[in-house]
Amino acid sequence: MSKNRKHNSKKTGRKLSANQLREEILKLFRRHPKKQLNPKQIVRKLKVANNSDSVRDALEKLSESNELRPTGDYKFKLNRQDHAARSNGQYATGTVDMTRSGDAYIVCEGQEQDVHVSAKYLNTAMNGDKVKIRTWTPSGRRKPEGEVEQILERARDHFIGTLWMYPKHAVVTIDIVPPIDVEVNMKDMPEASDEDRVVVRIDEWPDRHKHNPKGTITTVLGKAGSSDIEMKTILVNNGFDLEFPQDVKREAEYLPARISEEEIKRRRDLREITTITVDPEDAKDFDDALSIRHLENGEIEVGVHIADVTHYVKEGTPLDKEAFNRSTSVYLVDRVLPMLPERLSNDLCSLRPNVDRLAFSALFVFNKSNKIINRWFGKTVIHSDQRFTYEEAQERIEGQGGSFAQEIQQLAKLARHLRKQRYKEGAINFETEEVKFRLDKDAVPVEVYVKERKEAHMMIEDFMLLANREVAQFISLKGRDQEIPYVYRIHDEPDPDKVMELSRFAREMGFDMNISSPEQVAKAYNRLAQEVQKRPELRLLSPLAIRTMAKAAYSTENIGHYGLGFEYYTHFTSPIRRYSDVLAHRLLEPNLSHNDFYRVNKSRLEDQCSHISKKERNAITAERESIKYKQVEFIEKHIGEEFDGFINGMMDRGFFVELEAGLIEGMVPFETLDEPFDVSDSRLRMVGAFSKKEYKMGQRVRVRIARADLAKRQIEMDWVREETVPAGSGGNNGKDNNRNKRRKR
Repeated sequence: MSKNRKHNSKKTGRKLSANQLREEILKLFRRHPKKQLNPKQIVRKLKVANNSDSVRDALEKLSESNELRPTGDYKFKLNRQDHAARSNGQYATGTVDMTRSGDAYIVCEGQEQDVHVSAKYLNTAMNGDKVKIRTWTPSGRRKPEGEVEQILERARDHFIGTLWMYPKHAVVTIDIVPPIDVEVNMKDMPEASDEDRVVVRIDEWPDRHKHNPKGTITTVLGKAGSSDIEMKTILVNNGFDLEFPQDVKREAEYLPARISEEEIKRRRDLREITTITVDPEDAKDFDDALSIRHLENGEIEVGVHIADVTHYVKEGTPLDKEAFNRSTSVYLVDRVLPMLPERLSNDLCSLRPNVDRLAFSALFVFNKSNKIINRWFGKTVIHSDQRFTYEEAQERIEGQGGSFAQEIQQLAKLARHLRKQRYKEGAINFETEEVKFRLDKDAVPVEVYVKERKEAHMMIEDFMLLANREVAQFISLKGRDQEIPYVYRIHDEPDPDKVMELSRFAREMGFDMNISSPEQVAKAYNRLAQEVQKRPELRLLSPLAIRTMAKAAYSTENIGHYGLGFEYYTHFTSPIRRYSDVLAHRLLEPNLSHNDFYRVNKSRLEDQCSHISKKERNAITAERESIKYKQVEFIEKHIGEEFDGFINGMMDRGFFVELEAGLIEGMVPFETLDEPFDVSDSRLRMVGAFSKKEYKMGQRVRVRIARADLAKRQIEMDWVREETVPAGSGGNNGKDNNRNKRRKR
């Protein structure tokens, strides 16, 4: 947008945008369905400042979409047939799923087919909004179209945009498609400069497109271009507020730090039992701790201790409402946006060493055969003896000695047994690779690497899985005769069509899968995980296998967890960073007594589960976007350098390469190569038109970094081919002038 843009206010009326103009013209024709009008007549009737040419363009667009039809002499009239279809349309509710073009599809409840809504019929609805729509099927078409009649629920009210300041007013153009100008009050505006990036809260939405929305600038980020602003943009665009409201901050600050003797007496005192925490080196919010003690009969008691967040976060308080709204902490590459204020997440609730802490604990007694023979759940007070990083715990597992080495080795032994049993019962062993960054003081990446998962990580994971499963099972079995509504973590069986497609794909790569039943599919996935270690070319099958899976979610309807092979599963072990776990604690505690049954409204709880699941997906998207940004930011400093990678995708205009270092992906466009390539229908192989050489998915290649676009988060690569195309074949060896010209385009 140019600084010189004008907000026209001629006496004839306001100048409308192209979208607004089309909408007003259509309304005019709908008011007069029998009239024929030309551009000049329309200008007079609408009293707008737009010229006849712009009106003529709008009329042609409406004609192309069958809303109007030309009648000759530059006149148009309403397409009565489509108008009648709209007028007699049916109503439905659903969620807006925006496309890059600015149009949207409405995912309607109880309908298999999504409803297409053109941008001009969205009526200010945005991605994720819950809306009421009127649907119809245009003449000559089979797929339904729709128009937003009412916005039932806004998905978000905070947006990132660019501030444009004028002598008497200011607007923020927010980053959506199509862009929208939000009018902001200059008197209440924080100190900001023209073209600053800002966060704006929309306070008043207009009726349709007659006026711009009105809003308030809440945060001034500064000039565009810095990594810090991009990270904040990612958070806001995914629906997360950067700051806690003042009343939430005040509530957190007034919470007492001291644990009273009365509170300790109400709990099981476990402070004398050996207790440790194991977390990443940079962690500050310690959700969980493990304790271990040997009983007189040779049995071993292991305690899984979870921060007692519900002691501090009471239902219905501003703190609780804000935690629910956020639902999750968001972990970007260079920062954490916590679900709870730091006073709680890093202090009061955090199970730090050498201080007494309130916990919600699960105690398990293992016999000499490593079988669980007893379990107990309840509120406790604990005292962590030492905090370990994963690296420090691993050293003790490997026998390098150190404090509490014997205890950690015993915990690792029990964890190995739990893991073995889990896989025996049908769990899928998918070890997804996690990319990590080493950052300098300015949060600029200086190294990208794949995180190595060692036994210390798996040990903690195994005990957390145990606690989550046992809690879910306890509640489920107690409510067998009379259901106790609860928050389950569910994971459905994979989509059969996707599994079939993966099976065909894998067969072409030389790996056969038995997909005759969900149980056999799980076994095939585990066999694939083992085979990848021997045949690296199969590694691209692992992410494809994951994509066949249903997305895990929260629900009151327990269908089990397919990926883990659990009949019962919940999230209980991370209430500092997940609101699902807060709910799990609240619902578990009053049901611990054998004779007491505590039930909440199931429908309301299901709505809470839906909200939490949605926010979790948003957090995952934000995390992935931050990783991609940092990968491009890192590779930007390595343009011209060569790397090894493997082909992990093909399309008609090029192929994708994933570098062996840091899971960085880029594209090699065919137009930059010295010969054309044909890609097979299966997208598994490509053949050079002149060299006739075949290249397959998973094949190792060498590439040179050609371009890195931070704004688009895209990387372009050159293919460093060992062979050359034969002379006289029509190809050009090397980087010729034509290629350079193409790149300039």
